[in-house]
Amino acid sequence: MNLHDFYYDLPQELIAQDPLEERSSSRLLVLNRETGEREHRIFRDIVEYLRPGDCLVVNDTKVIPARLMGEKEGTGAGIEVLLLKRKEGNVWETLVKPGKKARPGARILFGGGLLKGEVVDVVEDGNRLIRFEYEGIFEEILDQLGQMPLPPYITHQLKDKNRYQTVYAKHDGSAAAPTAGLHFTPELLRRIEEMGVHIAHVTLHVGLGTFRPVKVENIQEHHMHSEYYVVEEDQAELINRTKAQGGRVIAVGTTSCRTLESASSEEGVLKAGSGWTDIFIYPGYRFRMIDALITNFHLPESTLMMLVSAFAGRDQIMAAYEEAVKERYRFFSFGDAMLII
Repeated sequence: MNLHDFYYDLPQELIAQDPLEERSSSRLLVLNRETGEREHRIFRDIVEYLRPGDCLVVNDTKVIPARLMGEKEGTGAGIEVLLLKRKEGNVWETLVKPGKKARPGARILFGGGLLKGEVVDVVEDGNRLIRFEYEGIFEEILDQLGQMPLPPYITHQLKDKNRYQTVYAKHDGSAAAPTAGLHFTPELLRRIEEMGVHIAHVTLHVGLGTFRPVKVENIQEHHMHSEYYVVEEDQAELINRTKAQGGRVIAVGTTSCRTLESASSEEGVLKAGSGWTDIFIYPGYRFRMIDALITNFHLPESTLMMLVSAFAGRDQIMAAYEEAVKERYRFFSFGDAMLII
């Protein structure tokens, strides 16, 4: 398949710049992948599409305030550092702008020296390994100095950093939010559980590779980024039991979907454990675990467009997106949602 097969035209003004005041009041496009039927609802109406015995699988990763503004020691030149993943101890893989000011040996000061960093190596994609020095607890310093790493298409300042966090976020480690989960409130989750729907947790730390554009025309040549995931024993048991008893496994977001599909056997049994996944799901993929998917609207020609096209069929997805544009849905991270059943 070609990259252009996943292109659609999106007016700039439909890219949501701010979260809605009420999380669950976003719009919801429901797509039945068997019939192709589409409905336009409000997100909290999702309860009408859930059944007792189903299992919602959420990604409980937590976004860290990973964007640091610093200055080069000696010259005072401004440098922006984005933390991508912790390698070992105080060494992080980072994205640095401008890169030419961050050669090995360069030292960077943050918060007037509250945090210091030294570039120790240049790795794949021009990313820098930085060793940090500080007194106290790194996470507390990061909370004080760091900003939320909003995607490049969001230009507005985020007033409340918790709005780029799901209400069930628990494990620090993401450079981007699993945005399908942003629509849930504690009240809505309680209502869902009271209906007899199970809620299972998995963890996948979202990397910035999520936003990396596909640069090859033949999508099968695309090199997928890797991300760290964890599936706990009791959660794997709950999800497997749901399948065995005839309930549906409903992934909340493409990150939950990728975790479930990565950790499942060919026979559709979820295995507990942790590791790195670089699974690339595109049309032709045979799903082993998920029966339905809650997701936001994705960038044209992105790997996430390819994933939802694999699940619902490319033609149906393109038609649904065309309708969403016509109906003035809000797109991307702070945008509206889609339920594919």
